[in-house]
Amino acid sequence: MSSKDSRRLRRLLPYLAKDGRRLGLTLLMLIPVALMAAVQPLLVGQVIAVLRDESTLSWLAGLPVGPALRLLISSLCFAILIRFSLLGVQVFNIQAVGQRLTARIREDLFSHAMALSLYFHDRIPVGKLLTRLTNDVDALAEVFSSGVVGIIADIVTLVVIILTMVSIEARLGFILLMTQVPMTFAIISLQRRYRKANYKVREDLSQLNADFQENLQGIEVVQMFCREAFNSIRFARTGSSYRKAVDGTIFLDSAISALIEWIALIVVAMILALGGSMVTHKLMGLGTLTTFILYSQRLFDPLRQLAERFTQIQGGLTAIERIGELLEQPIEIVDLANQYSSLTPNRNSDQEFVHASEIIFEDVSFSYRQDEPILRALSFRVPIGKHVAIVGPTGSGKSTIIRLLCRLYEPQKGKILLDGIDIRALPLSVLRHRLGVVLQDTFICSGNVAMNLRLNAQITNAQILKTCQSLGISPFLNSLSKGLETELRERGGNLSSGERQLLSVARVAIRNPSVLVMDEATASMDPSTEATLQRDLESLLDQRTAIVIAHRLATIEAADQILVLKQGKLVEAGTHVELKHQGGIYTKLIQVQERGLISH
Repeated sequence: MSSKDSRRLRRLLPYLAKDGRRLGLTLLMLIPVALMAAVQPLLVGQVIAVLRDESTLSWLAGLPVGPALRLLISSLCFAILIRFSLLGVQVFNIQAVGQRLTARIREDLFSHAMALSLYFHDRIPVGKLLTRLTNDVDALAEVFSSGVVGIIADIVTLVVIILTMVSIEARLGFILLMTQVPMTFAIISLQRRYRKANYKVREDLSQLNADFQENLQGIEVVQMFCREAFNSIRFARTGSSYRKAVDGTIFLDSAISALIEWIALIVVAMILALGGSMVTHKLMGLGTLTTFILYSQRLFDPLRQLAERFTQIQGGLTAIERIGELLEQPIEIVDLANQYSSLTPNRNSDQEFVHASEIIFEDVSFSYRQDEPILRALSFRVPIGKHVAIVGPTGSGKSTIIRLLCRLYEPQKGKILLDGIDIRALPLSVLRHRLGVVLQDTFICSGNVAMNLRLNAQITNAQILKTCQSLGISPFLNSLSKGLETELRERGGNLSSGERQLLSVARVAIRNPSVLVMDEATASMDPSTEATLQRDLESLLDQRTAIVIAHRLATIEAADQILVLKQGKLVEAGTHVELKHQGGIYTKLIQVQERGLISH
C-alpha cells in the first residue's frame, strides 16, 4: 500500500470517531470468535482420539468413552453456539458502522461538490460526478463492512490456528506455515494487477453513466434529429469497453481463487502423506492427524476470504482514491479572512429598500482557458440607481460579466467593486443576497411553486402572493390547479418556457436585491406576457441599480447607458440616441433588428 493510500485511509478515521466505542467492541469480539473457531477441529480430533484411546487432554483422563464423548460433543456444540452468536452481533455492528461511515462521507462529498467553483463543474461531466457520489461510496461501504474488519478477523483466526497447530505438532505446523510464504507473494502480485484493472472499471463506469445521463437530458434533441442509432452505437462502444475492463478483473479474481485451491489441495495431500507415515510409525495419533487435516482446511478458509476481501479492498482503495481526488479539489471561491462581515442581508420583501449600489469593473481580464481570453482589461462603472444595458455579438463576454459579478468565477486580473468594496472582501452570502439575477435559462427545482419562489428566503405565502400581484403575474398563479401548492416536475417540465421565466423574475423580486441583473430575462416570453411583465418590471427596477443584457431594442433603449462589447473589450458607450448616430457596432445591430421587424 502506497503512502498516498495510507493517507487517504487515515482520512476515514474522523468519520469513525463517533462510532469508536461500537467499533472497539466489535474488534474485541474477534478474539473469542477466533478461539471458538480454532477449538472445533481440536475437539473433533479428540473424539477420534478417545475412540482409539489416544486422548492427550488432561481433563479427559480417567473418563470412560461414553462420558468423554458426551463432554466433547457438548463442548463442540457450545463452541459453535458461542461463535455464531458473537458473529451475528459482530456482523450487525460492522454493517451499522459502515452505513454511518458512508452516509457521512456522502454528505461531505455532496457539500464539497456544491462548494466547488464552476471551473471544476465545467470540466467534469455530471454522470462522472454522480458515479463518485453513488457507486464509489457504495464500494467503500462494502470494503469497510466486509473488507477491513473481515481481514483483521481472518488474520486473528490465522494466528490462532497456526499457534494451535504448532503447539500440537511443531513439525507439521511449520510445514503448513512455510507453504503460506510463496502463496502470499503470488497473491500480492495478482492484487496489484487487480488494482489497476479495477481503476479502469471505475473510469469506464463513470463514462457509461455520463453518456447515459447526457442522452436522457438531451432526449428531445436526440429524437428530433434522429440521433438514436448514432448515440446507441457510441453508447455500445463505451459499454463494450466497460465489459472488457470487468472481464479483466474477473480473470484476476478467478486466478487468485484458483491459486489458493490448488495450493490447498497440495498442502492437504502433503499432510496426509507425512501424517500418515507418522501415524504408521507411532509418532503421532490418528486423532492428532485428523485435527491437522481439519486445521489445514480451516487454514485456507481465512486465506480464501482474505483473497476475496483483498479484491474488495482493491476496489475500495480505487473508490477511496477517486473520492479522495474529489475531496482534494480546492474550493477556489471562498470567503476571505478579513471581510466586511457587518454588511448583512437584513431585508425582506416587506421592508423598505435600503439603498441601490454602485458597481465598478477595473481592468478586469478573464479567460476560461489561458489561450482564449474572454474579457480584456474591461473597465466600466454603473452609478447608484442607474440602469446599464450591455450589448454585443455572441461570444463578446456579456454573460461572463454576470458570472464574475456573482463570484461564480474569479477574474485573473483586475477587480470588481460593489459600493467601493472589492467583492472578494464581501461574504458570499451577503454578495449574492444583494444581487438579483434573472437568467435566460431558468432552472426549476422539483417541488411546489412556493418552494421554488421562496428558495432560502424567510417569507410567508401571503408575502409571496403580494409580490406576485405587484409584478402582475397573479393570473398565471391563479391558472395553476393548486396555486402556490402546485407540484412542479423536474426542471419545471409541466410549465412552458415563459412560465418558468415568470417564476424566475418573481423569486428575484422576493429577495428584494439592491442590484438587478437580467440576462435575456424576457427572451422566452410571448409578446403579450412580455409586455405585461415589462410594465411591472419598471417598479422592480425603480431605485435599483440594474445591468440588463438583451438584444431586443425595446429592452435596452430606455437604459441610462448602453455598453457595447466586442471580443471582450468595451468599444462603445452612451445612450441609445447617442450610439444610434455614431455609425458603429450598435448602429449596425439596430439596423439589423429593424430590418428583421420590417420583414416580419
